[in-house]
Amino acid sequence: MNSPIVRYRLLCSLMTLMTVVGAEAQTATAVPRLVVNVVVDQLRSDYLQAFAPLYGEDGLLRLMEQGRMYTQAEYPFNAPDRASAMACLVTGTSPYENGIVGTRWLDRQSLCPVHCVADEKYSCQFTADQCSPASLAVSTIGDELKIATNGRGVVVSVAPDKESAILSAGHAADGAFWIEDYSGRWSASSYYGEYPKWAYDYDRDSSLVDRIGSVEWTPLNDSVDQFAYFSERGKKKPFKHKFSGDRRFVAYKSSARVNEEVVRFACYAMEQSHMGEDNLTDMLNVSLYAGTYEHQGVSRYGVEMQDTYARLDRQISTLIRAVEDKVGQGNALFVLTSTGYTDAEDIDDLSQWRIPTGVFSITKAQLLLNMYLIAVYGPGQYIDTVDKNQLYINLKLIESKSLKLTEVLERCADFLIQLSGVKDVYTSQRLANGAWTPGISKLRNAYNTRHSGDVMIQVSPGWILYNENTYEKQLSRESYVGFPLIMMGCGIKAEKVRIPVSVDQVAPTLAQAMRIRAPNGCPLPPLNY
Repeated sequence: MNSPIVRYRLLCSLMTLMTVVGAEAQTATAVPRLVVNVVVDQLRSDYLQAFAPLYGEDGLLRLMEQGRMYTQAEYPFNAPDRASAMACLVTGTSPYENGIVGTRWLDRQSLCPVHCVADEKYSCQFTADQCSPASLAVSTIGDELKIATNGRGVVVSVAPDKESAILSAGHAADGAFWIEDYSGRWSASSYYGEYPKWAYDYDRDSSLVDRIGSVEWTPLNDSVDQFAYFSERGKKKPFKHKFSGDRRFVAYKSSARVNEEVVRFACYAMEQSHMGEDNLTDMLNVSLYAGTYEHQGVSRYGVEMQDTYARLDRQISTLIRAVEDKVGQGNALFVLTSTGYTDAEDIDDLSQWRIPTGVFSITKAQLLLNMYLIAVYGPGQYIDTVDKNQLYINLKLIESKSLKLTEVLERCADFLIQLSGVKDVYTSQRLANGAWTPGISKLRNAYNTRHSGDVMIQVSPGWILYNENTYEKQLSRESYVGFPLIMMGCGIKAEKVRIPVSVDQVAPTLAQAMRIRAPNGCPLPPLNY
């Protein structure tokens, strides 16, 4: 035992063991000090790739090259919008469970539109709006972080709009901030407590209200102006937009310039909230915008769309740099994804291309269906109202006539399926109990018993769904909007994963990274990374 060879071998073994144990210990404690969850409204994979020559090295390109990039992400339910997408992302479940079927829905009692974060119990700063996350029926990843840290982990959300800010913040956050449509100031709900002094200071020293008159939106640089991706129907046009009038902030929030204000305020909030300054994980949710200007078709604003991605890249770079300056490179976990939809394109006359098309009036369908039900069951207003592609049955009348709801719904479906332009009809009971058919899974996930209608009409591709009362038109098309899911930092290895992934796996993945429980409605395991 005392020989030099034995002692040398023993020393080498001990050193090897210490190295392995040290590495395991280091891996076990590799918890991010700050999680930065970035959701880009209407971000598209095709545009993200097409406009890469316009990017710098430290923004989107860095995320794509140094992060784990899932190239084919999708939502597990039909027709996401900004609110339902955000709710799914932070809860790890679909509208069927989390209750957020869209930005708005109809109240079953009053038949009036209800905004997804409306709540008369809580006032908001610099606006008459009253908001809270009360309609969100399950916990969020931020909520679970607050529970795990006994309230000491800081959770803050910053967004251009109230629904993104409040839904991403969840129930237990320290604050949710958004740009109010008409005052232009950073608003917040009293639900989260007193409006912080640092937010007042920001508004006093660098208010958007004071700057908006001098803000112009022109191409970021010559590269944007010379880049040619969109045909612009044969003509490329320069642009210059100013923001004035009563709706100046609404227009500003639908432009590429809004991301500058959001990132600026988010970085300020991070500093003032002392995020990332201790060993407890904090979470910063940031919502950005990559949709069309004033929500018009891209055919009108093609160069603006190119500039939007170039400016988005710059703001992503600014955010990454600010976070890493704060917590150090490798100590933050960045997540970037999209809301998974795009604003409707301009509706062209498809008949000129000999593509099957037509107009399906849901208001006329409502009248015809009610006449049919009168013929079957006697006088009465059997259909309360319509909203989007959904019909709301007068349940009180059904009960007063002692009718079987199942039978009434089946008659509705049998009648509507015969109308021109109808591809399929789903009743609430079919969605709840019916046999599996192609696409029914996503329809079921989009349905919620409290907020959805009783009959859902699927219009045939190429047809226009038209509401004659509201003049709303929507072109029906089965189009997958490709978008990425990217994770970078805190031990994430660079890799491109082309296997499709579902966005409801993000919440359990973040929970695993933070060593906390997943949200209470989340049924799926985390992603491998």
